[in-house]
Amino acid sequence: MSEIDSVRQAFVQLWGTMGSFWGIAPTTARVYSWLLSCAEPADAEEIMEGLDLSRGAVSMACKELRDWHLLETEKAPGSRRTRYVPATDLEKVIRNIVMIRKRREWDPIRENLRSWIPKLEAENSPEAEVFRQRLESIEALVALADNMVEVFLKGGLVGRVGLKLMVKASRAADVTANEPEMVLQLEESP
Repeated sequence: MSEIDSVRQAFVQLWGTMGSFWGIAPTTARVYSWLLSCAEPADAEEIMEGLDLSRGAVSMACKELRDWHLLETEKAPGSRRTRYVPATDLEKVIRNIVMIRKRREWDPIRENLRSWIPKLEAENSPEAEVFRQRLESIEALVALADNMVEVFLKGGLVGRVGLKLMVKASRAADVTANEPEMVLQLEESP
């Protein structure tokens, strides 16, 4: 086995394992990473052979990658075969993953918290008060994280201004939206 094949195999295995942390199926992550390791776009037959996958597995993985905006398709000149081109701007890739996970996971949390808190305010009991305060704390934390994500999703800020400025911008957005302000302590780096 050549060095490129050895590194490609290890890379694909690592991304397949990490995919579940991002909310992406392991096979889908493996297909994406395999395509990243190739110099040219590949068709389904090449992906099947390169990863020892069935046609159905490749088809489902490529559909999911298109849904995540991590893959584009093209037709080879003079051919009817669809070739797959991976997104290679990794900041954009991460932004796409974060945007979709935010929509699927964080937005429903905030929406539900915003409807539950007023219901608990209407109930006069010590138990409801404690529960409401805890939900407000969760909502404040999710709001801070959500504001940070919104700043990140606008693009390019991480590389140019860094996390500390992103946190400050998030706090400012939080204050202007009349949301509970949370204090985040960041240690100064030496």
